[in-house]
Amino acid sequence: MSVKWLFTSAFVLELAGWFSLAAELPVWQAFTAFAMSHSGASLCLTAGLWQLLPKQYKTPMPWSPLFILSLALFIPGLGILGVVLAVFPALYLPRRKLAQVWAATPIPELPFKPSAPDTRQGMSTGGLHDVLRHAINPNKRLSAILSTRRMASREAIPILKLALKDPVDDVRLLAYSMLDAQETAINLKIKTTLGLLDVARPEQQPALHASLAQNYWELGYLGLAQGSVLDHVLGSAREHIEQAIRLRDAPADQFLLGRICLQQGLHEQARSAFQRAANEGFDIGQLAPYLAEVAFLQRDFAAVAPALQLLPAEDRQRLPFSPLTRYWQC
Repeated sequence: MSVKWLFTSAFVLELAGWFSLAAELPVWQAFTAFAMSHSGASLCLTAGLWQLLPKQYKTPMPWSPLFILSLALFIPGLGILGVVLAVFPALYLPRRKLAQVWAATPIPELPFKPSAPDTRQGMSTGGLHDVLRHAINPNKRLSAILSTRRMASREAIPILKLALKDPVDDVRLLAYSMLDAQETAINLKIKTTLGLLDVARPEQQPALHASLAQNYWELGYLGLAQGSVLDHVLGSAREHIEQAIRLRDAPADQFLLGRICLQQGLHEQARSAFQRAANEGFDIGQLAPYLAEVAFLQRDFAAVAPALQLLPAEDRQRLPFSPLTRYWQC
C-alpha cells in the first residue's frame, strides 16, 4: 500500500471514530467503534510515516515505529494531530542549510627552518638525566656519559649509576668503566698511602692519616660505597682522622671529622667537631651550612637562622642558600 493511501486511510478512520462518538449510539458501542477506528488510524499513520523517515531514524527495530505508534494511539485525537504537525513540516519543509561561515585554511609553513643538531655537542639542553632516560639513539646516550668527564665527580656519579641500567651493553660498559676508574683511582691512593704509613717517620704520620681519612671519606661522599661498605669506609675515615687529630692541631681535621660524624648520623659529635674547628680558626663561612644542618637534624630550630647568618653576604644571595635564608629569617 502506498504512503498516500495509508495517510488517507488514517484520516478517514480517525474521522469515522469521532463521528461514531457523535452518533446516538449506546456508550459501549460508540466507545468500541472509536477505539477500533482510532487504532486503525494510528497503525496506518505509523506505517506511512515510518516509510518517509530518513534511514538513520528507521532503526532500531521495532522501537522506532513503536514510538510513533505510542504517541498517536495513547493520546486520542491530539496524538495523531501532534505527530502530523511535528513530522510533516520536518519532512517536507526541511531547514535550509546555512552558508558556511568559516573557511578551511591550510597550516602555514613555519617562517624558519630548525637548525641541524651538532653531533659533537656533548651535553643536551634537556639535561643528561633526560638524555639517558628518553634518548632513543644509543650514540646520544654514550655522548651524555662522556660529557660527565667535564663535571664534578659528585654530580657525575649519579648519572653514571643511572647509565648502568641502560638496555644497551655499550652504554652500560662505558658507565661501569668510568665508575670503576674513579673508584680504582681512590683505592690506589689508599693503598699507596697505607704503604707509606708503614715506613713513615713520626712527623709524617699525621698528614698521611689525614690523607687516608680524606680518601675513605671521598668513597662515601661520592656515592661509590653503599650499605655495609659505606659503613666500613666511614668508620675507617673516622678512625684515621681521629688519629691525625691526636698527632697534630689542624682545624681542617676537625672539619672533616664533623662531616664524617654527620654522615654517620652522630649529630652531637658533629656539632662538637664543627665548634672545635671554629675555635681553632677554620673559616666560619664554610662551617655555617653544616652548623645549620646539624641544628635542624637535632630539632634545634632556633639555632638554624643564626647559623645561616654566619654565611658571607654574597653566598646568602646565591642558590641554594638564598631561599633557605629567606625562609628561616621569616
